[in-house]
Amino acid sequence: MSVTNQALPAARMSQDERLVVFASSLGTVFEWYDFFLAGSLAVFISRNIFAGVNPTAGFIFTLLSFAAGFAVRPLGAVVFGRLGDLVGRKYTFLVTILLMGASTFFIGLLPGFATIGIASPVLFIAMRMLQGLALGGEYGGAATYVAEHAPSDRRGAWTAWIQMTATLGLFLSLIVILGVRTGTGEGAFADWGWRVPFLLSIVLLAISVWIRLKLHESPAFEKMKAEGKASKAPVSEAFGQWKNLKRVLVVLFGLTAGQAVVWYTGQFYTLFFLTQTLKLDGPIANVILAIALVISTPFYLLFGSLSDRIGRKPIILAGFVLAAATYFPLFQGLTHYINPALESAQRSAPIVVRADPSECSFQFNPVGTANFTSSCDIAKGALSKAGLNYQNEAAPAGSTASVTVGSVTISAYNAKAADAKARGAKFDGELKSNLQRSGYPLKADPSFMNKPMAVLVLAILMIYGTMVYGPIAAMLVEYFPTRIRYTAMSLPYHIGNGWFGGFLPASAFAIVAAKGNIYSGLWYPIVIALASFVIGLIFVRETRGVDINVG
Repeated sequence: MSVTNQALPAARMSQDERLVVFASSLGTVFEWYDFFLAGSLAVFISRNIFAGVNPTAGFIFTLLSFAAGFAVRPLGAVVFGRLGDLVGRKYTFLVTILLMGASTFFIGLLPGFATIGIASPVLFIAMRMLQGLALGGEYGGAATYVAEHAPSDRRGAWTAWIQMTATLGLFLSLIVILGVRTGTGEGAFADWGWRVPFLLSIVLLAISVWIRLKLHESPAFEKMKAEGKASKAPVSEAFGQWKNLKRVLVVLFGLTAGQAVVWYTGQFYTLFFLTQTLKLDGPIANVILAIALVISTPFYLLFGSLSDRIGRKPIILAGFVLAAATYFPLFQGLTHYINPALESAQRSAPIVVRADPSECSFQFNPVGTANFTSSCDIAKGALSKAGLNYQNEAAPAGSTASVTVGSVTISAYNAKAADAKARGAKFDGELKSNLQRSGYPLKADPSFMNKPMAVLVLAILMIYGTMVYGPIAAMLVEYFPTRIRYTAMSLPYHIGNGWFGGFLPASAFAIVAAKGNIYSGLWYPIVIALASFVIGLIFVRETRGVDINVG
């Protein structure tokens, strides 16, 4: 691909150009709406779809369904990326939105466990996998389609609208759920009303398909087809030829892995930290996060537009460095502004875990199927779930782990012991009472919060996400030749976001449990962001001004 030395003069969008951006972005918003519903309505799904199994099995099924949605996104990227490079961008993302809408609508109609037994959760997981496949194909198609229509000097600005869609899809799902819940009442919503948001997706699907049918194929793809330069085997060409595979690997490790962890930290890990670690009530956490989202969302467009002037690479790499350099003080600031009593108790009454190191596991459990039963695991798991700092001290081999809070020591227990239930109740009660006596709060007290400062910190964390995410769609499109673009860009994007980003909460929790510091989970995004910075600095080339009609 060649690089143009002079950018085309800026011009206002025509009606057809506005339709391209609007239709692509709107369809992607609807796809994210469909994808987020299962998470937002997990409690009601468990009660109906998994009603016939025990709570533990139901919880595992639910987690597996979410994991399945993330896990198959790279497969969807390959399947639909190949289709998009063979038959065209327009028709492929028509297929992806039809698949997403149909599978979401089917979830709304799916009979519960009481009616069809184990087939109900199995079919639910199958629908989640279809949603993951569809989402794996949707993003690459939308980003490619918009970028291939955009003027060379506005490509970052145009594709930045696609980058906003995940946030807007989440907002839409929450608004629809709130409206239906208010309209039906809690009893009816728990019984059947939870199905309505899924069923309403058929309306969103119809709107999106109607709009997308008005679109024409992208000019870059039409030009390539007319010249007979289309790839006959885009998958093998993208991943079987070293020159293209090298680009895929550079993009994955130098761009999308770092982008994913920075974006997920700001958008999702913050909610986990506020509610689980700082004990902030869910409604208050949602409100301050929503305010921070409103503040930060326009920055997608700002950084997308800025990348048209100064380049994509410097903005994305700056986001990596800023995030890695400031995560610790920013999250410590959240503790100070949200729960100062916790901060004070950690200083005045430090917690120590004494255990045989050989019985302490690394508690990485992304799908909820592993059991951590040793006394060390019990002690560390309880403190980590409570969001508490602790120090680790080695105890003699074979000894039972203990937790010291201030001057009081509490013995843990082995979950496989015959009297584990009674000992567990005693351990939990003693730990809770001693933590309270030592000043550890059960939850954050709103009267001592500095909410404006908390919103400011959250907005900064989210703005880092807009820095790395806003320009990346344009850069991914520009990085690969037209003949394999849809296939080649989609896979590293979805591996980065589906796997590196999707595993962030589980990985961070495991690190916190192992190290005993509530901030130590931040090492996961920091290390990956810094690795992407180094790889990106050395191997990633700037793409602003590239002629994307070549190749």
